[in-house]
Amino acid sequence: MNLLGTLFTQIVIMFILMFIGAGLFKTGKISKDGTKSLGNILIYVIMPAVVIKAFLGEFTTERLIGFGIAFLFSLIALILAMIISAIFFKKHPIENFGTAFSNAGFIGIPIVSVVFGDEAVFYASSFVALLNILQWTYGVFVITKDKKQISLKKITTNPVVLSLVVGFILFIIPVEWPNILTSTVKYLADMNAPVAMFSLGTYLAQLKIREIFNDKTVYASTFFRLVVIPIVTIFLLCLIPDQYEMIRMALIIVAATPVGSNVAIFAQIHNKNYTQAVKSVCMSTICSIVTIPLIVSFAQWVWQNV
Repeated sequence: MNLLGTLFTQIVIMFILMFIGAGLFKTGKISKDGTKSLGNILIYVIMPAVVIKAFLGEFTTERLIGFGIAFLFSLIALILAMIISAIFFKKHPIENFGTAFSNAGFIGIPIVSVVFGDEAVFYASSFVALLNILQWTYGVFVITKDKKQISLKKITTNPVVLSLVVGFILFIIPVEWPNILTSTVKYLADMNAPVAMFSLGTYLAQLKIREIFNDKTVYASTFFRLVVIPIVTIFLLCLIPDQYEMIRMALIIVAATPVGSNVAIFAQIHNKNYTQAVKSVCMSTICSIVTIPLIVSFAQWVWQNV
C-alpha cells in the first residue's frame, strides 16, 4: 500500500475509534468525569510513554543532527502558526488558541508512528514538546489575557516536556535498559491512538451535529488550521535538505492535524467558552479525514518540484 493509502486507512481507523468513544459516552459507559480521567491518563501517562519510546533507539550523530533540525523547524513552524492565528482571530481567543495549536500529540503522533515508525516519532516529538510549552505560556495568555496565569513551574513540570528531557537523557546514555522497562513503555505508548480517539469521541457526543456546523468562526478556524497553516509549513519545510525527507514528512503530518483537544481542556479550566472550544475540535477533526491526505499529497508534489 502506498503512503497516501496507508495514511487514509489510519485516519479512517482513528475515526472509527472516535465514534466508539462517542457511543460509550452516549450510552453512559463513559461519564463527563470519565472524560476528564481519560484526558489525565493521556497527558500524564500515555503521551510521556510515547515520547520516551521514541528515544529508546540507538544513539548516532546523524540522529542527533536530525533531531536538532526537527526542533528548529518545529519552533519556526509553530511561531508562524501563532502569528497567522493572531492576525485573523485576535478577537476570538478560543479560535486563536485552537488555530495556532494542532492535535499533534493525540492524532499526529499515532499517524506518524503507523506510517513511518518510531524513528519518525523521534523527530516529531520535538514538535509536540514545543507545542506544549507554547500552550502553557502564550496559549494560556491568549485565552485568559492574564500574564499571571503563565507559570514557569507549569512549564518545567509539564509531563510531555519532562518526558522529552528523560527521553533525551536515555538517548545519549549508552545503556541497554531492561526489557521489562522498555516493554512497559511500549505497551503504554501503544494505547495512545485508542484512548485519544475515545476522548475526542466523548467531546463529539456532547454536541448536537447541527451545533457543530452553524458557526462561521468555527469554519474559518478549521480552514486556517487544516489548510492555510499546513501550506505555509510545507514551503517552510522546503528548506530542509532532501536527505532528511522523513523529518519533513513527520513534521507536516503533525502540523496538519486538527485543532488540539487541549483548547477544550484549557477553556474548561479557565471558565471560558467550553462549548465553542469543543465545536472547533469536532469540526476540524471531522474535516481532517479529507485534508490530511490532501496536504501530504500536496507536500510531496511541492518537495519534488520546487
